[in-house]
Amino acid sequence: MAPGDFVITPYMAWHDHGNQTDEPMFWLDGLDVPLIATLDASFVERLGADEQPIGKPLGDSSARYGANLLPVDHRNGSATSPIFNYPYARTREALAQLAKGGPFDACHGIKMRYTNPVTGDHAMPTMGTFIQLLPKGTKTARYRSTDATVFAAIEGRGRTRIGDVEYTWGPKDIFVVPSWKPVVHEADEEAVLFSFSDRPVQEKIGVWREDRGNV
Repeated sequence: MAPGDFVITPYMAWHDHGNQTDEPMFWLDGLDVPLIATLDASFVERLGADEQPIGKPLGDSSARYGANLLPVDHRNGSATSPIFNYPYARTREALAQLAKGGPFDACHGIKMRYTNPVTGDHAMPTMGTFIQLLPKGTKTARYRSTDATVFAAIEGRGRTRIGDVEYTWGPKDIFVVPSWKPVVHEADEEAVLFSFSDRPVQEKIGVWREDRGNV
């Protein structure tokens, strides 16, 4: 895990956390616990060991599913992406390439969603995850949507107006845009924002909507 990486914890899968360095670290956890608890589909099982055994070499999932390739006999399985780590270095390279040609969306700059390479759908069935680049000097058009969204600034500095309140942000800052609140982003320098929301669930039950307004 490196700064900016997007890492998935698949449903009903073992996972553990560790830090092999001498420096402290932190990450942002985005959880669908309230939804799963409401559905009464929550399970917890302890492994009984400090670490789970690793059965595949580092990079196996990326090579097997993340290189525009799939195993020849692969069949659709979990709705969660089989790529468990989306490295920020690769994501940032894609954003830089897209920034060369544009065009830039009036409401989002350049905004992409992380996907499941097997299905083409969102990387996770209950949470949508997104990355967006705002060129220096960008002021987005007013936007609102029904999915409440958590934002984390990865690079750059700027301001975001949510309703009538303005917030300044820089690297590692986190802010939340509630459902259907109008939002406008301004980038003082080239900036990258990561975000996640419950958009996939809303889309599947037919209630997601957006309003692309003016500043």
